[in-house]
Amino acid sequence: MALLLAGFRILIVEDEYLIAMDVEQLCRDHGAEDAVLVRDPDGLEVVLADPRFDAAVIDAILNGRSTLDFARQLRERNVPFVFATGYDDNAERFADFPGVPVVGKPYSGEELIEAIASVVGRGAPQVTLEPNT
Repeated sequence: MALLLAGFRILIVEDEYLIAMDVEQLCRDHGAEDAVLVRDPDGLEVVLADPRFDAAVIDAILNGRSTLDFARQLRERNVPFVFATGYDDNAERFADFPGVPVVGKPYSGEELIEAIASVVGRGAPQVTLEPNT
């Protein structure tokens, strides 16, 4: 098995405990040097103060609050990320993020790892949602 995330530090923004733990383990199983979990919106400010990670997996809603502003701040810092969310059926929600993969829940571990690998340059480009025109 290729370790697509070898050496990377991955930020996981997910409020559902079991999903967060699964994603953390998936990242580690695929070679991630570290996986940092943020399960509360208040923790996002701490991460931005010292953003030492290579990529992020972001749920679009964290404890009832949107994470899109956080995603915009990551983009401004040139930190690649993917959305892993149950809100993948709303392409308009992600209109400000062209080219960012949106992986819908429930997703397979392989699907998520491939999306992360694509944004860090170690995999095939992912299909992204396009807003309805």
